[in-house]
Amino acid sequence: MKPVAVFKAANKTLKAVGCSRKVSRFVENMRGKYASILLFLVLVVGGLSGVKTLQIRKLMAQTMTNPPETVSSVVVHEDRWQGALTAIGSITAVQGVTITPEIPGTVKKIAFESGAAVAQGDLLVLLDVSNEEAQLRSIEAQSELAKINLARAKALRAENTVSQSELDTAEATLKQAQASADAIKATIEKKTIRAPFAGRLGIRQINLGQYLETGKPIVSLQSLAPVHVDFSLPQQDLARLKKDMRVRLTTDAYPGRSFEGVLTAMNPDLDADTRSVGLQATLENADQALRPGMYARVELLLSEEQQVLVIPATSILSAPYGDSVYVIEPKAGTNGATSELVVRQQFVRTDRARGDFVAVESGLKAGERIVSSGLFKLRNGMAVIENNSLSPKNEQAPTPPDR
Repeated sequence: MKPVAVFKAANKTLKAVGCSRKVSRFVENMRGKYASILLFLVLVVGGLSGVKTLQIRKLMAQTMTNPPETVSSVVVHEDRWQGALTAIGSITAVQGVTITPEIPGTVKKIAFESGAAVAQGDLLVLLDVSNEEAQLRSIEAQSELAKINLARAKALRAENTVSQSELDTAEATLKQAQASADAIKATIEKKTIRAPFAGRLGIRQINLGQYLETGKPIVSLQSLAPVHVDFSLPQQDLARLKKDMRVRLTTDAYPGRSFEGVLTAMNPDLDADTRSVGLQATLENADQALRPGMYARVELLLSEEQQVLVIPATSILSAPYGDSVYVIEPKAGTNGATSELVVRQQFVRTDRARGDFVAVESGLKAGERIVSSGLFKLRNGMAVIENNSLSPKNEQAPTPPDR
């Protein structure tokens, strides 16, 4: 190679090496700057995240610390209630029937109004009897002729003019005519439909001129004073049952009102499936407030009194998984000190009710303080403040004003 070419190549190599070193120094300088910027950004973001975390925690703490709820309270106390056996019953009429025709016919007359009170024997419906009346007149004429023939046969028999068989035939002919007349009269009577007993009618289900088949409903007739209530009790209570025991009945149709009656009948046998005895009580129902088919709560009153724990009915929170109340307790603070009142949800088992009160079988003790109103806004462990200034008075026999 020529000396000039070698010199140029060497010079070119030196220049390339010098440039690479400059680039390397530049890259190293830039890398240091970017690392500093990245570190600065990480520190800024971390600081902002820490500040925001502290703010969110503080806000959550403020949110979860709700102010105490104001509630009314009452103390669980003991009382003596007259012993009773409770059951669910149904009102039935002492006499009740749906009026229907025994024989078919066309409605000629309707002699009642829907919902009217009727006496025994009052005419309700008259079916068309024109055909039967015509037949009756014909049979009555035949009966009169048979009666005359019989009288003539008796006179001739006394003179020994006719035989005894002819006299017997005349007598049989008269009896046959009279029986035919009685049958037609019975048909007419069956087409004249009357009230079988005194009571109150329901809604009319027929129309004038309508053809009625046998058994077609015409109207319901119910005797409303007195009425029965049918219910049952388990076999464990059988030894405590006696005829003429007092019965108290309540129904949702008349809040705050009770009806008195007596136990009048007991089934001699027990239901094989439920092992319960069927019972029936009778109530006077003078104002006819109770109606057949009503649902009712029945208390069969015993002679002895029972000691029971009593709370207001408004204290009970009902749910599908059971009844519960909120017990008010002091919250323990630091060093054993008490600072505020909190509520604890307590499940209870309730018994019968009397007025505004309910007896508690288990879950509470006498002297415990529970929430009596405002419990729907509470949850377990919530702080509360008691204020009984506006709480209503609970009574065993409330008398609410008429609306």
